[in-house]
This record gives sequence, C-alpha cells and structure tokens, in this order.
Amino acid sequence: MKGRNMTRWRDPAKDPRQEPKSHLITAEGAERLRGILDHLARVKRPALSTKVGEAAALGDRSENADYTYNKKELNRVIARIRYLTKRLDKLTVVDRLPADTGKVYFGAFVTLEDEEGEEMRIRIVGHDEIAPDQHWISVDSPLAKALLGKPLDEEVTVAAPGGETTYIITEIDYRDPQA
Repeated sequence: MKGRNMTRWRDPAKDPRQEPKSHLITAEGAERLRGILDHLARVKRPALSTKVGEAAALGDRSENADYTYNKKELNRVIARIRYLTKRLDKLTVVDRLPADTGKVYFGAFVTLEDEEGEEMRIRIVGHDEIAPDQHWISVDSPLAKALLGKPLDEEVTVAAPGGETTYIITEIDYRDPQA
C-alpha cells in the first residue's frame, strides 16, 4: 500500500535521528533564539491575527485565499513559537571559558590542517546554531566528537563518507576573530 503518509521503517537502535542531541548553546546563540521568539510573538503573530480577522470579515471563508493562506501562516508561526519556548527551556547556555583553553571544548574556534596542507577553521556550537556557510558545526557531529578534549598540535582521524581523514589541530581560540 502506497501513500503519502507511508514512510520507510527504520530500526530505532540504528537510526541516527534517534540519537540524543546535546542541549548546549552559546550565549550568542541563545540571544539570537530569544530575539527570533520575541519577533514572532510581538510582531509577526499579531500582524497575522489582524490579517486573518480582516479576511474572515469578508465573508465566505471556503473560497477566500487570503484567509486560507494567512490562517496557515498563523498556525505555522504559533507552532514555531511553541517550539522555541520549549527548546529555550531545555537549553543550557555555556557563557564562560573552559578552565583549560589549550584544549578543544564547546564554543572553540579550531583551525585544522588536512593531509594536503589545506586549512579549515570551524567552530563547535550547539545543534540550534549550526551554520555551514560559516563552518559552525554541531557538538554532536563526528568531527566535533573527535576534536573534543584534544590539545594543540594533536592529530585527529575522522571517519568521513569518502574514507578516513586526518587533521592536525593548528590553532584553538575561544574569541571570535571578527569581533
């Protein structure tokens, strides 16, 4: 039986989506999430509620595209507000430096050099702060797990889809160089 609600069965013990995610976030990330929540609750939701009310006042809702679209958008915003509220309650804000800044821990900017001599600068952040364009990776990623607790000039091997890759940690910094 095929249908749009049918999904492929996955063994929960082997499904990577079932792995528990860490509840860590940087102070900047928490502030950004609070800003998004504030904007949605104070600006977007009231504006959409007004639009829905105006569209509903026009009469027949079954053929009113403006009402239908804005009602769906309002429900999406309400769901996002609910998610962010629950998520912010669960998160632990990491707002101080580790005792040993010579090792890689949460929030660190790490410069890595691969076998070909190419450098890559990443930051280890929480699941809610991932930014691939800035090379911010999740603390739950295989690369971050391999780096955590390692000192400067340590060699780290990470399993990648194309095979194992070896990196050398060339720099560890806990301050944003652009700040």
